[in-house]
Amino acid sequence: MTQAEPQFIELKPRKIGRINKIGLFTLVKKEVDRFLNVYMQTIVAPVVTSLLFFCVFALAFGGIQRVVGDLPYLEFLAPGLIMMTMAQNAFANSSSSLGIAKIQGSIVDILMPPLSPMELFLGYMIGAMLRGLLLGTVFLVVISFFVHIPISNPVNSLIFAFLGTYLMAALGIGTGIWAEKFDQMATVTNFFITPLTFLSGTFYTMDRLPEFWRNLAYYDPFFYMIDGFRSGFIGHSEGGVMTGMVVLLVADILLTFAVLQMLKSGYKIKS
Repeated sequence: MTQAEPQFIELKPRKIGRINKIGLFTLVKKEVDRFLNVYMQTIVAPVVTSLLFFCVFALAFGGIQRVVGDLPYLEFLAPGLIMMTMAQNAFANSSSSLGIAKIQGSIVDILMPPLSPMELFLGYMIGAMLRGLLLGTVFLVVISFFVHIPISNPVNSLIFAFLGTYLMAALGIGTGIWAEKFDQMATVTNFFITPLTFLSGTFYTMDRLPEFWRNLAYYDPFFYMIDGFRSGFIGHSEGGVMTGMVVLLVADILLTFAVLQMLKSGYKIKS
């Protein structure tokens, strides 16, 4: 009786097309699972913080009695807070994900798979934007229990939500690549993101600012992000809807180019 010879199966290498769909999907899933696994920190806490901002301006600063033109102040405030929440958390997601991976040394797990710079960019971008848009939706539902939110042109709000979260997610990727320690990420947040956010008109109209700061605010892309998103709710824009779209689109393109160059060159991630 002869023993059967072992059968060997020839393994062929997986063919990857122009886009590594499996790798890109896996990276997006990793980013989404990352913030969903700690939802109390990444979803619940930002919503509570934004709701506290709303309560402070409604109660402590007399927002209930105030009006902006013929619009109740709280109806003016709510869309700005929603966009601010989306923007800040889109930035936080991509910057912290890349920054922590670099500091902990796990960035090699991202660089080893066959992912192109564009696929890496899209993976982190989509994950960050999904977090921002999810938070905006949750906060919109929560705050609607406290104030009536008019909807004038939802398409405008969706466009600016996309352009705004894209801008902040790309900025977060660039920050995560550049930063070598947590202090540097905090520096960008404290001395760049926060000041520009408070100068953006989230809590007030531009005519409340002194002339110098008002003129400066018109160079702030955060202003067009907030103003454009709010216009979809209240039907009024201080900076112009088309102007805001162009400013944000140009800023998105420039940031995309800059971050892709950083990824292609391996700046601070392959050395």
